[in-house]
Amino acid sequence: LFDGIYPFYPQQRKAASFDISTIIVILVFLTLACSFLLIIPGIRGRARLYWTLRVLLSLFMGVGIVVVQFTGDWETGWVQANTFYKSFSCAVVNADIGVHIGLQGVNITLKGNPVNQINETINYNEHFSWSFGSNYDRTYSEGLEKGLPSPILYVAEKFTSQSPCAVHRQYRISGHYTSATLWVAFCTWIISNILFSMPALVYGGYMLLVTGAFMAFSLLSFSTVRNSPMCLIQIGTATLHVAYGGSFWLTLVIGLLCFVAGITVVALHHLNLDLLKTFFDLREDKAEEYQEMAEVHVNSYAVNKAL
Repeated sequence: LFDGIYPFYPQQRKAASFDISTIIVILVFLTLACSFLLIIPGIRGRARLYWTLRVLLSLFMGVGIVVVQFTGDWETGWVQANTFYKSFSCAVVNADIGVHIGLQGVNITLKGNPVNQINETINYNEHFSWSFGSNYDRTYSEGLEKGLPSPILYVAEKFTSQSPCAVHRQYRISGHYTSATLWVAFCTWIISNILFSMPALVYGGYMLLVTGAFMAFSLLSFSTVRNSPMCLIQIGTATLHVAYGGSFWLTLVIGLLCFVAGITVVALHHLNLDLLKTFFDLREDKAEEYQEMAEVHVNSYAVNKAL
């Protein structure tokens, strides 16, 4: 042993709070936001407030559309129960078992209460992917060969293609089309920002409405998994129930925000164009609008000759 562990054998995987792709996306958008905040002092007057509100609101929409592609909490469920720890063992542990369903797969977590029980550290986070190009059943078989804890294997078995629950295909197809629809929404979000900068304000508002529509389609696509009733996940005497998670509600909020912003822009274009131009810092200075014509010197000889 080396510090109480076997140094030449792989150690159990620890639970992770964030996926690395999620962290990268957040850092990219934070960099854009910080870059804008560095130049905001150069904008004078009320336009500074309008620019800050527009840019930060747009970045919030963009980061939300992209980050939910990689999160694993479109559906979540937790339960605390006394359960057998591993096969061919009578050891019973008290643990929190969690299910975190994303667009690309499912994460199953097992955390002991307390973490150290039966001379082991019980803190697992195992990912099983069902995205196109991956083999969920093979990943599950590898988990069996590794000897993962029984609660993790029991929950993972519910999502296999051979399971009587028959939800594997539904989650796989729904996640695929939800992801594709969100990428289209991200493209329309980029187009809306381009139109706002051209400026073509009313068309930018229309594209925001299209963005909100595609986000609504993504929510509808993922919600189709509810058409297949989920098998009961019975762990000990407790039942693990799955409900919509943070990513689902974040997508809903951003979709509603796109609808509200788009409707506001289109309505102001038809009802109060001056106010819309003021918000986008496009209104000309009144002094320039009503500037008197400069004095003109007329050559009287040329005028008389022309007459």
